[in-house]
Amino acid sequence: MEEKKKGFFSRLVEGLTKTRENIVSGMDSIFSGFSAIDDDFYEELEETLIMGDMGIQTTMAVIEDLKKNVKEQHIKDPEQCREALIASIRSKMDLGENAYEFEHRKSVVLVIGVNGVGKTTSIGKLADQLKAEGKKVVLAAADTFRAAAIDQLAEWAGVELIAQKEGSDPAAVIYDAISAAKSRNADVLICDTAGRLHNKKNLMEELKKINRIIDKEYPEAYRETLVVLDGTTGQNALVQARQFMEAADITGIILTKLDGTAKGGIAVAIQSELGIPVKYVGVGEKIDDLQKFNSEDFVKALFAKQPE
Repeated sequence: MEEKKKGFFSRLVEGLTKTRENIVSGMDSIFSGFSAIDDDFYEELEETLIMGDMGIQTTMAVIEDLKKNVKEQHIKDPEQCREALIASIRSKMDLGENAYEFEHRKSVVLVIGVNGVGKTTSIGKLADQLKAEGKKVVLAAADTFRAAAIDQLAEWAGVELIAQKEGSDPAAVIYDAISAAKSRNADVLICDTAGRLHNKKNLMEELKKINRIIDKEYPEAYRETLVVLDGTTGQNALVQARQFMEAADITGIILTKLDGTAKGGIAVAIQSELGIPVKYVGVGEKIDDLQKFNSEDFVKALFAKQPE
């Protein structure tokens, strides 16, 4: 297990290369290029963090923290600000213990996200991991408006899949899937749901209907609602998360495609601004490239001098 964790950490370090080049190289030149900690120094740092898609609100909070620490610790040398800055970024991501309660109880996991963010593949990877841990998993293909979604799910996860024909009522698929999960005594029912956000009213109605069915047919199940966001979209991911929060009670984020983006700072912004934990991160296409998020590892990987 330790070896697997180390392997993923190496991939995380590698996956965050573009973000690191974007943020850390800029910081390095600021720390070494300034002889005094002044307004210009803070402005340059601010700009670098915003460029890494940490967002204005989060960046301002990080810089305020840094100013406070510099004053309290009587830091005079810009180079000494590095650790204080890293500590501040880490604190913005620490929302306490990220709970994975659904793994230990009979549960229903709703997964939502717009098409193209890696939602279906993330579900497949999650199902595969739970199965490898000895859990009995049932999948519900309730994103019925996308023909390829059902085939994709079947391809990615070797678990039982409940599906109906394209265009069916998503709530009807959930109803069937709950019956299957109960009769098979499944540990986890994962539901691939709405992949549309252009009409929020429809989305809300669909999710309400699904939730009503779960409440009625499977009230004893623990509920987890994860939204999948594409790390390469930066601030757009934050906007999407806010919109989904209006439609559903989001309990966690799956952040995909971190390996292809210079905007990995969005992971910090999401946790800091929305108060919702990033629970999983994806750094590649392989089945084990979706892993539980660890803020300590993330910050270490973000500031790593070289792959470990």
